[in-house]
Amino acid sequence: MNLRETYFGEFLKPSQITFELKSKDKLEAIEELLDSLVKQKLINNKNLTLTRIIDRENLESTALGHGIAVPHARVDTEGQIAVAVGRSAEGINFEAPDGQPVHLIILVVWNPTIPGLFNHLFAGLARFLVKPENRERLFGAKDKNELYSVLSEIQFSFPREDKIINRASLLKKLQDIEMKIRRAPKDRLEELQKHRSLIREELDQSLLARFDLLMDRYGYAVAEVIEGVCQSCNMSVSTQMASAIVESNDIYVCENCGKYLISPRKKEKLTREREKIEKVRAEKEKVESEKKIQAAGKIKKLKKTGTEISKKKLAR
Repeated sequence: MNLRETYFGEFLKPSQITFELKSKDKLEAIEELLDSLVKQKLINNKNLTLTRIIDRENLESTALGHGIAVPHARVDTEGQIAVAVGRSAEGINFEAPDGQPVHLIILVVWNPTIPGLFNHLFAGLARFLVKPENRERLFGAKDKNELYSVLSEIQFSFPREDKIINRASLLKKLQDIEMKIRRAPKDRLEELQKHRSLIREELDQSLLARFDLLMDRYGYAVAEVIEGVCQSCNMSVSTQMASAIVESNDIYVCENCGKYLISPRKKEKLTREREKIEKVRAEKEKVESEKKIQAAGKIKKLKKTGTEISKKKLAR
């Protein structure tokens, strides 16, 4: 199968779309969509699939923001991939990064023998959903067939060679877990290894092979780009790449040191912004203080001059 020419419609039928979900919470909604896949005979083990999806949700919410979530799991399916789509007019709490309720759920279950398939699907979804006009068309669909028609336009394609489309936050989290495993007590190893396994299931083998090589050689594989500089080798990346990385969840490769490059996490960005604000504030206070000292000096000098003039007058 040539993913460059594959459309979402090849894996989705109108019968796999629930236009009005009955469920009011995340777990119920996922179960409702899984029931539709069981009914279509696209999956044969609902309980295992549900467990995998919930484990993945507990690791990190699959909500993308803007009212859309993509819960997923890698388990044996009857075919290559099984997709179910659900729409909720009221919205469901998915603990989305923007805090907004989810109105469209795209549930994906794919075969373990094809590890890269989900990445291409996710890349296609991300490119399509990032455009506000496309989201408006999805949310404004009048019925199941219209929603299917819009979703069918989503195309899968391979990422460019210098840019590996994936969940950058997951790769960074994988690195954090690998580092914790090195020094974790025995009672925590099982939990950390479980999380590591969940993340590795979602990543391409080529991505993981390079990640493992870098971890073995240097002790880390992922570096952030701050103000256009790779924090691994302290070399500036190209202006084009630096601009692309900002606010991106894609993974890039440093041309100098070969580490994976990602955008800084929001919490760290906020910390740096606060530091900048505090620095500016401190400098401003310093300037104000110096002005006050200078003003006090001038007043003192004027008073002294006034006193000397008064003494001279009295002496006359």
